[in-house]
Amino acid sequence: MNTTQRPRVIIIGAGFGGLYAAQTLAGKAVDVLLIDRQNYHTFTPLLYQVATCALDPSDIAYPIRQIFAHKRNVHVLMGQVDGIDNEARTISVQLADRRVTEPYDYLIVAAGSVTNYFGNDTVERLSFPLKELDDAIILRNHILQQFEKASSSTDAAERGALTTLVVVGGGPTGIETAGALHELYNYVLRNDFPELARAQVILVEAVDRLLMPYPQKLQQSALDQLRSLGVQVILKMSVTDVGEGYVRLADGQEIATHTLVWAAGTKGAPAAQLLDLPLQRSGRVPVRPTMEVIDRERIYVVGDMAYLEDPQGNPYPMLIPVAKQEGMLAARNILRRISGQAEESFAYHDRGIMATIGRSRAVAWIYNRVPLTGYIAWVAWLFLHLLWLLGFRNRLSVLINWVWNYLTYDRSVRLILPASRRMTTRANLPQER
Repeated sequence: MNTTQRPRVIIIGAGFGGLYAAQTLAGKAVDVLLIDRQNYHTFTPLLYQVATCALDPSDIAYPIRQIFAHKRNVHVLMGQVDGIDNEARTISVQLADRRVTEPYDYLIVAAGSVTNYFGNDTVERLSFPLKELDDAIILRNHILQQFEKASSSTDAAERGALTTLVVVGGGPTGIETAGALHELYNYVLRNDFPELARAQVILVEAVDRLLMPYPQKLQQSALDQLRSLGVQVILKMSVTDVGEGYVRLADGQEIATHTLVWAAGTKGAPAAQLLDLPLQRSGRVPVRPTMEVIDRERIYVVGDMAYLEDPQGNPYPMLIPVAKQEGMLAARNILRRISGQAEESFAYHDRGIMATIGRSRAVAWIYNRVPLTGYIAWVAWLFLHLLWLLGFRNRLSVLINWVWNYLTYDRSVRLILPASRRMTTRANLPQER
């Protein structure tokens, strides 16, 4: 237990839910400890642009300590939380050189989500996810290496496999990655490798439509825009087998490729298991409308890890706006609880959803009332993502890169660099932590 006069709040995870919870508590009469495995916050909606050479990794990452540099009650710790003791109200954290125990009065768990491979170990070993900054760097390295190999190959079939990319998953991450990769392959890298034929990008989705939460008109628009760009879209088809150099579909079709991007789903982070509770589907933690965990006093779970149903009985989606609002509510409820006030229930303020498909191509469902497609939706997407980015330098750098890319059809971040934590060959990667 905390023996100081001010209550101590520990927040696990500096993603959107944890970050906004910490910002809500900043300057209040509590001591806050924010713990994350990294020393930076990642703007995950733009990970695919790092993977496709449009942005530098530093453009979408912001140091956590700098965010709270002038917030004296917020402290930051870089480490991996590997234990939660509900009765003693302590957590254990593995640091770089030692393991420490930290006491809390209130705990907010906002560790996010990980890629869901649905139990397929081969897919996990051979595919490329896009959940973290390292994932984007690894994929960028891999793509550029494939073209280098293809340029020196004398085997036409091998060249084709090296310059064919398969994306699985028809959600926003899947279509944004497929569109960006097609533009990278066929507008940028073809100038670097004129000896190579046009590269092929294939998007595979198991159901009969893209962007499931969107209205049918926008789903069809997204499909049409992807195909007009040149992406081959295969609907109502699942992946049944993956191997070194191929992807096999349910109808028996075999695609020769060395690049499989897996964007077919997510599940709650493994930190959910530390609470020692029965989990809901996708490994999410059941919580009350106040965001407090059921049967776990003074522990709140927010963001992708939290399982809470909306008034229609559906779980709130794993979206950034949901995580932000849940994180802020959990923080406010802790403050209300400390002051003896009744806690509030979660009420989601849905401002809509949007996805970009490529150059001047996008779909948007503003406030779930106003549909936008094409150039107007693309400009809206650009503006809002610039607005959401942390830091003026990041916004300026991203804006300059976007303008440069738009005017010149060029992407300057075509560098093959070693990733910071993992090898660039997926077959040699350790299992997800």
